[in-house]
Amino acid sequence: MPRVCFTLQVDPERLDEYRARHAKVWPEMLAALAESGWHDYSLFLREDGLLVGYLVTDDFAAAQAAMQTRDVNARWQAEMASYFVDLDQGAADRAMRPLDEVFNLEAQLAAETGEPS
Repeated sequence: MPRVCFTLQVDPERLDEYRARHAKVWPEMLAALAESGWHDYSLFLREDGLLVGYLVTDDFAAAQAAMQTRDVNARWQAEMASYFVDLDQGAADRAMRPLDEVFNLEAQLAAETGEPS
């Protein structure tokens, strides 16, 4: 299953608030993410506000599109938008900047042994 990693920028002056909001995400938001194909989803936050997200999904575009149909996502994005800087597209979930994967240990080990990764 493909892995996706993306970055966003959180306002450095609001890091504590951002962390607090993610300490207990709304149960209906958690369910919507899981039902929309977001698996093993994690967020990592650096002290300068760099946010790195990671997830596994069969189809990232489809997983994003599925979340766009959810009312809970619209409410969550509206509440979270003020925590981010440089949101060209108005909502964090549409401004994610996916990164190209350039190394994966398991894939290279599997290639060495001829096993599927």
